Parts: sequence; C-alpha cells; structure tokens
Amino acid sequence: MASAAISSSDPSGLLASSPSLHRQVKEISSLNLSGQPLPSRRNRRLSTAARREMPSTRSAKLVTRAFFWNKPKPSPEAPKPTKVQELCVYEMNERDRGSPAYLRLSQKAVNSLGDLVPFTNKLYSGDLQRRLGVTSGLCVLIQHFPDKGGDRYEAIYSFYFGDYGHISVQGPYLTYQDTFLAVTGGSGIFEGVSGTVKLQQIVFPFKLFYTFYLKGIPNLPTELTGKPVPPSPGVEPSPAAKACEPHATAPNFTN
Repeated sequence: MASAAISSSDPSGLLASSPSLHRQVKEISSLNLSGQPLPSRRNRRLSTAARREMPSTRSAKLVTRAFFWNKPKPSPEAPKPTKVQELCVYEMNERDRGSPAYLRLSQKAVNSLGDLVPFTNKLYSGDLQRRLGVTSGLCVLIQHFPDKGGDRYEAIYSFYFGDYGHISVQGPYLTYQDTFLAVTGGSGIFEGVSGTVKLQQIVFPFKLFYTFYLKGIPNLPTELTGKPVPPSPGVEPSPAAKACEPHATAPNFTN
C-alpha cells in the first residue's frame, strides 16, 4: 500500500513531525486506481454476499416475462346452435318386456303417494318406419285423481337411440292429459342438448307420442326427422321396423 511504502522510505520521521503530510498520505492510501474511495473490508464482504443471494436484474426480467407471456390463452368456446329442432317419436308397450311394474310402497289399495312404477318400452321413429331403441325410467306417484280417472307422476327417464346417443327428461306425467317435460341432457349427437318435450297419451299405458323441441345441438340426421304419422289409437310400426330388420333400425339400436 502507498502508506506503507512512504512509511518505509521515511527513516528520518518526517511524517511524524508533519501532521498535515501524514493526513494527505492516509487520503491517498484510501483511493483505488480510478480515484474512487475503496470500500471497507466489512462492506466488501456484504457486497459479495448480496451478489451471491440476489439474481441479476436481467434474470429477474426474463423470469417475469416467461411467467406472463407463456401462459396459454383459453380458446373461445364456439356458440351453441340456437335453432329449435323438432324430433317426433313413438313409445310402444308391446307387452313383451314385463313393463311396467307397479310397486305399491304406500301399502294402500288405491294408487297413493309414494307408489313407484319402473318401466321400459320400445321406441320408434315418428314415421313408424324405423326401430330406434327403448325408453327406460321411473315414475313416482304424486297424486291420484279419482274424478279424472288418472294420476300425476313425477317421471325421470331416458330415450335411447343406439349409436346416436340418448336424451334424458324429467317432469310431470299426467295419465289423463298432455304434459310437457324438461330435456335435462344427452349424449352422442345429443350432447349439450336442452329444450322441452310434449307427451301425448294415446292409449294408456301402451302408446305414447312425443314431440321434442331441441336446442344446442347440430342438425339431426334425416332418418330421425321423417314426417311423423299423426297420433291415433290405431297407429302401428311398419312390419320391417317391428321385426327389427337391418334397414329399418337405427345403427346398433338399443333393445
């Protein structure tokens, strides 16, 4: 160091005898080559430790940019179709499926609250030219109306269309007049469906006619949308559909 060099070259003790000269030598010894004061030994240790612990400003910026810029943006959902499509089907009880089963949980001689009616029937296209599948579900008796000769049920059931998928519905089933039920969902080509269905009782409990008003799905296949036969007690499926011949059934129809 400069002070040491000067001290060793001052055998006569000039620095000791001149305080101002000694002060100048100390100031020179505290400067580095650039003319800036040298940090103290303690400050040098703190500065080195801080550099080890703190990431560089450039690294911090890269991490921040990567965090915000690399997040995938959610793809916008395609809007659901709003067109209402009609689908007409017949439900037929051909007395060969052991349906319906009446479970008198009320333990009363007349139809009463709590009685259950599980059922499954065959399903045909509205034009009666094609076997589509089956219905299956459960009716819970809510109220018996002796004056009307019928009952009010809460019905929960599904319509199965083979490879096309299924539609689920829920709502009131009145055995003495037409009713509307809510479409609660579906699968296959009916995935995401909503809407309502009108239930028309033709011959209780053997023939029913349904008109679906469906929303939120692509266009239905043409084989499901043929012109329906007007409902009446004498309607019957075509012989080919009743015999489940390949050309008169839905693909892999549910049986």
